[in-house]
Amino acid sequence: MTPPTFTAMDHSTKQEWDRIAHESIIDWSNTADRVLSMLAELAAITNGFAVDQLTHVLQTATRAERAGADNEIVTAALCHDIAKAVSEPNHPAVAAALLSPYVRPEVAWMIEVHQDFQGRYYYAFLGRDPESRAQHVGHPSYGLAERFADEWDQASFDPEYDTLALEHFEPLVREVFAAPRYG
Repeated sequence: MTPPTFTAMDHSTKQEWDRIAHESIIDWSNTADRVLSMLAELAAITNGFAVDQLTHVLQTATRAERAGADNEIVTAALCHDIAKAVSEPNHPAVAAALLSPYVRPEVAWMIEVHQDFQGRYYYAFLGRDPESRAQHVGHPSYGLAERFADEWDQASFDPEYDTLALEHFEPLVREVFAAPRYG
């Protein structure tokens, strides 16, 4: 099959899009490698915390796993700040969008709103509303987001915590990101 030759989509053909779709599906097998690479990049970002962002997400995932969370939640905990590798200000929305084809909608929502929930612990110091989570009261996944923020995320900045390594989570990342299942 010859590669597409169009230079604008309005000049493309069904045959070309069949090939693009086929190759895109084959490329999905590389998603876990890309996710693991992005997670590894977090080791270079400290932003004033006592631990780097990789250690933080590893601690969050470790806490979730030890608390008995399912594979999708543990993977989301691991990836909740992954977008800080490229953009701090909108990292919750970017991380949730990355996760949404691979985890249940309530798990992606937990990540999308995690900063609103975690804000209880620091927003007042920044002149923001520490009760920003209140806007989500009544959401069916409110309790999940609350548990994520209060039990796992906000407590995961401890240089002395017995944190599981990224290699421990690699099989889980490969399983969850093997193929889109949602949306």
